[in-house]
Amino acid sequence: MYGVYEPAEDSYFLSEILKKQIKTKDIKVIDMGSGSGIQSQTLINIGIDPKQITLTDINEKVINYLKQKFSKSKIIKSNLFSNIKGKYDLIIFNPPYLPDNKHNKQKDTSGGKKGSEIINKFLIQAHKYLSKNGKILLLASNLTKEVNFLSYKKRLVATKKLFFEELYVYELWKTK
Repeated sequence: MYGVYEPAEDSYFLSEILKKQIKTKDIKVIDMGSGSGIQSQTLINIGIDPKQITLTDINEKVINYLKQKFSKSKIIKSNLFSNIKGKYDLIIFNPPYLPDNKHNKQKDTSGGKKGSEIINKFLIQAHKYLSKNGKILLLASNLTKEVNFLSYKKRLVATKKLFFEELYVYELWKTK
């Protein structure tokens, strides 16, 4: 899958959490920064109608790949929410979250100097796209510094220790 982010431990971890978190099949979902589409495939596998899933990515090659693999879903090329309309019951985001360093400056994994820059832009924009009782599932790491959760309510859903970092999945929702 040249040019498409290959699923790694973080992707599989988020996928497992997603299986546990979904309580209803009648939800409208956006898979932000879809990459390989692993999270959307997980949703389809547990019974979510592909027509209720929107996949997004900034990479044109990824968009072309997703259009072939998820022909029944809506596929949108977008830099975060720049081309998104509507409200969603669930927003899933496995963002680039690692801080820039000499070993890591790849767009798929680097979230900026502190690792949180893309996440923070996402969180500023996301509230406009959440339905009344909508939730966000967000993956981050102990290496991600200075995430600004703004006024979202948050719950740490799960953690996973890897050999060099610890992954976190947060559930976020708007305050009423």
